[in-house]
Amino acid sequence: MSPTPPVRRLRLGMPRRVFSQILLMQLAIAAGVVVLATGLFLAPLSDQLDDQAMRRALAIAQTTAAVPQIAEDLQHTPPSVDGPVQLAAERIRKASGAEYVVVMDLRGTRWSHTEPQEVGGHVSTDPSDALAGRDVMEIDNGTLGRSARGKVPLRDGGDRIVGAVSVGIEYDSVRARLIHAIPGLFAYAGGALAVGALAAWLISRRVQRQTRDLAFSDISALLSEREAMLHGIREGVVALDRAGLVRLLNDEAQRLLGIGDEAVGRSPDEALGEGRTSDVLAGRVTGTDLVTVRGQRVLVVNRMPTDDGGAVATLRDRTELEQLGRELDSTHGLIDALRAQDHEHANRMHTLLGLLELEMYDDAVEFVGEVVGDHRATAEQVTEKIGDPLLAALLVGKATVAAERGVALGISEGTRLPDRLVDPRGLVTVVGNLVDNALDAVAGTPHARVEVELRTEGRSAVLRVRDTGPGVPAEQRELIFTEGWSTKKPPAHGKRGIGLSLVRRLAERQGGGASVSDAHGGGAEFTVVLPEALTEAELEPALAAPTQSTAEKETR
Repeated sequence: MSPTPPVRRLRLGMPRRVFSQILLMQLAIAAGVVVLATGLFLAPLSDQLDDQAMRRALAIAQTTAAVPQIAEDLQHTPPSVDGPVQLAAERIRKASGAEYVVVMDLRGTRWSHTEPQEVGGHVSTDPSDALAGRDVMEIDNGTLGRSARGKVPLRDGGDRIVGAVSVGIEYDSVRARLIHAIPGLFAYAGGALAVGALAAWLISRRVQRQTRDLAFSDISALLSEREAMLHGIREGVVALDRAGLVRLLNDEAQRLLGIGDEAVGRSPDEALGEGRTSDVLAGRVTGTDLVTVRGQRVLVVNRMPTDDGGAVATLRDRTELEQLGRELDSTHGLIDALRAQDHEHANRMHTLLGLLELEMYDDAVEFVGEVVGDHRATAEQVTEKIGDPLLAALLVGKATVAAERGVALGISEGTRLPDRLVDPRGLVTVVGNLVDNALDAVAGTPHARVEVELRTEGRSAVLRVRDTGPGVPAEQRELIFTEGWSTKKPPAHGKRGIGLSLVRRLAERQGGGASVSDAHGGGAEFTVVLPEALTEAELEPALAAPTQSTAEKETR
């Protein structure tokens, strides 16, 4: 016996697609509004029709009571089917279309009625209010059924109440007017519902295109995934709206740019200040993989416009990559220098060997002393004037590289820098970049020379790097400090145009600045002012002690 397949139950519920859900909800809202509007219209319409019927009955009653002959006949003739009161009342009823016109005396006896057998009988409703001189309008039940009634007192020529007149309007006629008005009302309601359904369909189609026909649950899941992705990736993301205001910042963007959530709703210029970073984010600078410097960070920015007129910018931190690139350049330079020194050393050893074989011992000793003395003089010259070991080591290495490139790198006589630097690594970066640029500028020129000068005044330090190269044209003296601007061919590891921009940023961070001018005798002179470069003098040892110790070590 085969197992019975499970029975699938049909589950009714809201459809998953946004288009269908919005369409159904809007249709329900439109239908509800139409039903509510129809009900709100019908309720007062019914009351208005009742009021109109009662006022019409009252007007007929007042017109009947205003006929003086009726009051006269009521007083002088008995109630009769053929009496003058009955005849006058029936004439008025037929002329006005009322259901009945009843004339009664002070005892409530009918002198007229639609049905002749009721003439002479007592009225079925209380006539006391009308006999007391008050007009009455009401919806009530009588011998002829439910009707809209109007009752007024009947007065003789002396304004004395002698009876009352009661007029009824058949209530079915009022209901018929109401029912007659309903089809037209439903026609208007149906038209309004059709217009609402069409508008709902158009809106739903637009929403369908904008939401890619996803379900609400899918949209919610996508938003959650977007939040997790934006705050989890190690790449900065900045979203801007069509007005150019920051709409979103993920955690990495806040870290790289050094700003917080207070930047949301502000323009890049307001959040970051004027500069290249703001220009790139705002789209005033276009291109791919745009390089900018924010603080001490080198950032690569790409900006992509969005369909709503805004844009999304991605930020990548390339600070470490730039440092590795510069170190790689330095390593290549040192390798080239070592290769040249190895070749030169071989030549010197061959020369020394020849002097020894020729038994020219004095000349050999003098030759060795000259070779060793040149390197010792360079190291001593640097360490006597530069107290910071990192900066001194940098300049000694740069002097070796410069010598192998045929460039004379010298330290000016006025250079004095104690070992009291607040940010030695920052100054190493500044000096290294300026010396590298100077070496590149003078490469291949005759009598190439680069001179470094470091002076201090109190806690301030002034750095000048002069070269004998072609110099910098006046119109380019500000452009060369702009991120990404360079006249050199980009290296394999990335882009140029970072070094001088970083120099200015490091100087400005300490309240100083960087500039370039013409050097005396030709070439360029870069000047960097660092107002807070040194610590207080009494907190650090004097410069002379390490210098003497270094000299003693060299002597030994």
